[in-house]
Amino acid sequence: MDYQDILFEQKDATVTITLNRPEVMNAFRARTCDEVIHALHRAGWDRSVGVIVIAGAGDRAFCTGGDQSVHGDDGYDGRGTIGLPVEEMQSLIRDVPKPVIAKVRGYAIGGGNVLAAVCDLTIASESAVFGQVGPKMGSVDPGWGTAYLARVVGEKKAREMWFLCRRYPASEAKEMGLANEVVADDELDRVVDEWCAEISARSPTAIAIAKKSLNIDTESIRAIGSLGFEALRLYYTTEESKEGGRARAEKRDPDFRKYVE
Repeated sequence: MDYQDILFEQKDATVTITLNRPEVMNAFRARTCDEVIHALHRAGWDRSVGVIVIAGAGDRAFCTGGDQSVHGDDGYDGRGTIGLPVEEMQSLIRDVPKPVIAKVRGYAIGGGNVLAAVCDLTIASESAVFGQVGPKMGSVDPGWGTAYLARVVGEKKAREMWFLCRRYPASEAKEMGLANEVVADDELDRVVDEWCAEISARSPTAIAIAKKSLNIDTESIRAIGSLGFEALRLYYTTEESKEGGRARAEKRDPDFRKYVE
């Protein structure tokens, strides 16, 4: 694949997949997801690879979720249930037999927060900010971003994140279990490299078995997500959901309740 939206780099036993759309704070469109999926397949079963890192280009953002500029009246314009193969991308992060580390610098918001949560490990810089925005935008992530998020941060905190759409600094993200480690901005690259080197020195087969074993406990969430995304596809056709995009374009607060009968 000719990558346009991501960068793919292998150094020793570490592959880094960088979301390379800094002009939109590394928000992903359908092509971005397709390229990440391709890169995960490419690295995930390569015996020379020990660890996969997912990062965002630039200093402003890790990822801010789906690119709203390509979100039409009925969803996105690519593959997948909602025109965005985000389910496939999220599931593949779990399926590859290598640890996947989210390297978070700047904003990890919306689908970016989910992307970090679904990775096996998350290392963040002190400037990182996490949070969900779906109900502010007329959207939701009904699978790994909700049910699995609750396993990561706890039921009460997950509900708070989705219902209130607040933002959380890296220090609080670590306290709630959303990040494994928080380091100074200028130390992030070094610390991630150290973790990758340490993991790559371990038995790859033992790690693959451990990852699969850990995944089994939450595997039912894959089916929850499939059902949820079908509901999301229908929701995107409603005036209530469209109000989020209209309000964003018009730079005003949305009024969702006027569409509730």
